Amino acid sequence: QVQLVESGGGLVQSGGSLRLSCAASGFTLSYYAIGWFRQAPGKERERIACITSISRRAGPTYSDSVQGRFTISRDDSLNTVYLQMNNLKPEDTAVYSCARRQACMGLNAISVTDWGQGTQVTVSS
Repeated sequence: QVQLVESGGGLVQSGGSLRLSCAASGFTLSYYAIGWFRQAPGKERERIACITSISRRAGPTYSDSVQGRFTISRDDSLNTVYLQMNNLKPEDTAVYSCARRQACMGLNAISVTDWGQGTQVTVSS
């Protein structure tokens, strides 16, 4: 059974940091790109970061809203993808989820049909 399970969310003050984890099971993580998405109340889900499979040798991509503050990384030996979030802002408050696809191109909120529970991140001002 294919599963992606997010963890690491919580309540943090503005300017703080969190590291989210996306644990994969039921498939070979190294073959896939993984994207991190977030959805704030009343807003559409947006992709904020994506990391390709190592074999594609392409760098990660970020949305403008998190560029320079968030870093996506992967450890295929641990079947886990991480999202290091620094200098958090109240507008980063959202439910964060991860999803997979063969490549970052085409990995968007519409193309993903199965979502996990996600992990809540709340940033207080």
